[in-house]
Amino acid sequence: MEKLTVIIPTFNEAAHIEAAIQSVLFADEIIIVDSFSTDETLGIAQKFPVKILQREYEYSASQKNWAIPQATHKWIFILDADERVFPSLKDEILNILKNPDPEIVAYWVYRNNHFINKKIKYSGWQNDKVIRLFKKEFCSYEDKRVHAEIIPQGRVSFLKNLLDHYSFTSIHQFTTKLNRYAVWQAQDYDSQTGSITAYHFLFKPSWRFFKHYVLQQGFRDGIPGLTISYLQAYAVFMRYVNLWILRNSKKN
Repeated sequence: MEKLTVIIPTFNEAAHIEAAIQSVLFADEIIIVDSFSTDETLGIAQKFPVKILQREYEYSASQKNWAIPQATHKWIFILDADERVFPSLKDEILNILKNPDPEIVAYWVYRNNHFINKKIKYSGWQNDKVIRLFKKEFCSYEDKRVHAEIIPQGRVSFLKNLLDHYSFTSIHQFTTKLNRYAVWQAQDYDSQTGSITAYHFLFKPSWRFFKHYVLQQGFRDGIPGLTISYLQAYAVFMRYVNLWILRNSKKN
């Protein structure tokens, strides 16, 4: 049976880290990659058989690409601290590792997303998937500051069971992340965006709201769906505000 390393990136995850670690104690190695947390994250993590590494945070892809070569084993599962591997997914992973298909280098996993303690069934999150189980020598993250995905060198398959994601417990937490991502996305979009016009500030945010709330049926999630759709539109607006600020700063 192949051995497995689980990598958990952290920064001030005291509220999540214990449950995250407990959900992957079946792994042969657990590495906490911490960005110098100032809360009790590391104290809690040290109660468990984990390896702790620390590195200054640049952005998610950079952190994970640095962490992947630190793994002892060739099979890796990336777990964010606000995610949980429940028994059905655990059993599926272990069954794969008993006799892995030599042609498959990575697996997509769909996520059950929870927003302020409510499971979100629509709102554009119903098809949310990420590559999390992979062979380290064939996979790395694309060099993007926001929403980077694994670039596999080989065949990719799908896990049948879902990863549970407890993404946000408050509106403040969500908006803080969206604002941080908007700054980073402005840097990613600078080279691929022409002149910024009313199209970027009006049409694109409006389209994003319509997409999440109507086309992707956010209305069926009630107030949380309305909130998610509005804030996703806000995130698009702030992306271009930050891009405008970035470009004007270069002129000065």
